[in-house]
Amino acid sequence: MNIWLLVSLAVAVVLGCILVFRLHAFLTLMLAGLLVAALMGDAAVNRYTEVQVAKNEMTTQQAEKLRSESALVTAPARLAAAFGATAGGIGILIALASIIGQCLLESRAAAVIVDRLLQLTGPKRAPEALAASSFVLGIPVFFDTVFYLMVPLARSLRQRVGKDYVLFILAILAGGSIAHSLVPPTPGPLYVASELNINVATMMLAGIAIGGCSSITSLGIARVINRMVEVPLRDEEPQGKTAGDATNSLSSGGTTDESAAARPSLVRSLCPIVVPVVLIAAASIVDYAIDGGRLTRSGWTDLVLAFGNKNVALAVGVAFALSLRSYCPIDKRDSLISRSLASAGNIILITAAGGAFGAMLRQAGIGEAVGSLAQGVPGLLLLVLAFVLTASIRTLQGSATVAMITAAGVLQGFANAESLPFHPVYLAMAIGAGSKPVSWMTDSAFWIMTRMSGMTESEGLRVISPMSIGLGLSALFFTMLFATIFPGI
Repeated sequence: MNIWLLVSLAVAVVLGCILVFRLHAFLTLMLAGLLVAALMGDAAVNRYTEVQVAKNEMTTQQAEKLRSESALVTAPARLAAAFGATAGGIGILIALASIIGQCLLESRAAAVIVDRLLQLTGPKRAPEALAASSFVLGIPVFFDTVFYLMVPLARSLRQRVGKDYVLFILAILAGGSIAHSLVPPTPGPLYVASELNINVATMMLAGIAIGGCSSITSLGIARVINRMVEVPLRDEEPQGKTAGDATNSLSSGGTTDESAAARPSLVRSLCPIVVPVVLIAAASIVDYAIDGGRLTRSGWTDLVLAFGNKNVALAVGVAFALSLRSYCPIDKRDSLISRSLASAGNIILITAAGGAFGAMLRQAGIGEAVGSLAQGVPGLLLLVLAFVLTASIRTLQGSATVAMITAAGVLQGFANAESLPFHPVYLAMAIGAGSKPVSWMTDSAFWIMTRMSGMTESEGLRVISPMSIGLGLSALFFTMLFATIFPGI
């Protein structure tokens, strides 16, 4: 089957299953992957095995076994192998990040970080504080949970200053949403980094730099929308799991003896986030220095590299996070880890299914097809191509993570192209930027934000949707700017 017809059919299956039949993303991606694997043809399998043997990722005997049977027969086995490979690469990271996030929320360490930033900035700079807090929390915590935590603060600030409710809501979106799409260990950027063979530390640093710039710029867009649309503070209170705690915390200013006794210090609150980032960054610097001949291998460099391993670094972060259990409600301490892992399991399954789907697309020859299609296209336009592709999938089916997974599978071939005039991390950033527009009816986060903030659907379309477009375009702009100024990182 023609590769473009096969890709179109697969994407149509993904969109149809999610939009029409409301099928779970895990089942959808596995079905699409199985379809691609079965229909790709024996010639594609032969090309795939030749490449794998040349890379020493497959033995000659394994290749011959695959070639001896039809693509239809081997499809389930190839899909399962790709699923396992993806899960093995990112499953531990997602599980550990979920534990960290849950500990931060239930110990009220997340509220400590937010309160301290608000104290430092004051009410006049509250949007910046909300954006910065959301960005920091958005690294280990999923965006919907970040919004649950932060929206009561926005409501309290609106009561205090009497205006700018839309600005406060959009400040949360500007920080938390962009971190969710650009900075590992959240599933989308973590998967894209794995798919494009990008070092996690490089992905984190690029995501923090580009995401931070985009978040700051997007606050200007938020202020424009705030002047154009007025959303009243309606009577009903949002029903989030941390809403009451966060509101009370802000109201008291976090200064009462009771509040101080119930919550950890700022340093302890930040350690589960900061320590893993520092360990991974240190290992990356040491590894770079060794490769460049500036350092020689020794006991201390091996120790830094060992603790800078992404899994080990996150495990250290978990150790710091678990030290916060004494601040969690007594009745929730024993089940904290099991609840964290239950949430992580769903994400791991979806992400691994997306990896299997992308692997089947690559086996079918999508990398070569896209490469030939974009031959001669200036490098920076490849970033635009990645953005548009991801944004199209995101707008149609709603999930930013699914959009990133699908786009990464299609564009993976570019990351290894010798003609790419910049580091592949910028391709990953463009994919992450493309996962922002357009947040509307198909996006579960759209409904979370409208319901929790008290917006109507019409207000959400005038507030959230334009902001998501501006956020994505801002991230794309800074991605292209950084790729021009620092092409090699």
